[in-house]
Amino acid sequence: MNHLQKIAALLPEYGLDALAVTSEPGEFYAVGFHGEGLALVTAAGSYYSTDSRYIEAAQNQITGCDIHMIQGAGASHAKWAGEKCAALGLRKIGVEEDYLSLADFEKLQAAFPAGTEFVHASALLSRLRASKDADELAVMEKAQEITDQAFSEILAYIKPGVTESEIAARLTYLMQSKGASRNSFDPIVASGPNGSMPHAIPGLKQIQEGEFVTMDFGCVYGGYCSDMTRTVAVGQPTAEMRRVYDTVLQAQLTGIALAKPGVTGAAVHNGAVAVLDNAGYAGKMGHGFGHSLGIEIHENPGFRPANQDPMPLGAVVSAEPGVYLPGQFGVRIEDVVVLTENGCRVLTKSPKELIVL
Repeated sequence: MNHLQKIAALLPEYGLDALAVTSEPGEFYAVGFHGEGLALVTAAGSYYSTDSRYIEAAQNQITGCDIHMIQGAGASHAKWAGEKCAALGLRKIGVEEDYLSLADFEKLQAAFPAGTEFVHASALLSRLRASKDADELAVMEKAQEITDQAFSEILAYIKPGVTESEIAARLTYLMQSKGASRNSFDPIVASGPNGSMPHAIPGLKQIQEGEFVTMDFGCVYGGYCSDMTRTVAVGQPTAEMRRVYDTVLQAQLTGIALAKPGVTGAAVHNGAVAVLDNAGYAGKMGHGFGHSLGIEIHENPGFRPANQDPMPLGAVVSAEPGVYLPGQFGVRIEDVVVLTENGCRVLTKSPKELIVL
């Protein structure tokens, strides 16, 4: 069953006659194509509109739906979709409210026949995207492989005097030279005291002897994201630095051991945080243990305290605890796991034992 069929199969459950897919990630999930267009999924068939810039690529890449090219004065994807729904007698239309701006929603309203009912339906796509199928997993494993290779090669580049920005730029080059289309997010490279900021922006600070360097980075391959974090030491770390690193590693291993379908995201998060708390680092991690990823770098569901829902089979989720000591240093270790029938499988292959350069 392809993704269009999966979407169509859920329309009755959500009380919909059709789903208008307008977001970039929703479009890619539905038809496997990145362009400016609109996918209209109905129980009787699926349709995709684009314009002259993308029509040839769409015809070459998209299967399983009718493809239409909008053209002429006043043409728009919304107008085309409204006319299609009117012709088919479709009145209850799902929209991706999590992605639609107010202006774009008003354009949809104006383009559809009077009496059309628009229904929030982001949850439908989010539910499907939460569980990756075999094809999606194969692409994500390749993305993680590229990321692992970049980490292996960046180690020889890190030394005193090199700047955080230079390391970030080098990581980007390494991943794209190995087949990635782009970064899945701007790389984070934080050294020394900057490491206490989980989302520090790489700057011109030079790496110093005796510092930790935290690198959080990922790439997009085949439309899907990878993500990983490693913290390495440049020169011999202090006893406290080693203690923090070992504690974060044990917290990560604990969370991974708890990760499986059916457990709540909160249970995984809380189990890992308990390790940090018991080691004397209570309150030193303000973020969740992990987030799902796929077409987007941050998806649902996640390993976080607010998630009381059971995690689904096939979810691909990060496992990234950290300890952050303001003015001193920080440590974060991140792998990506997929939830399987027997627990979970770690997609990230890079070593996690403390590396001293």
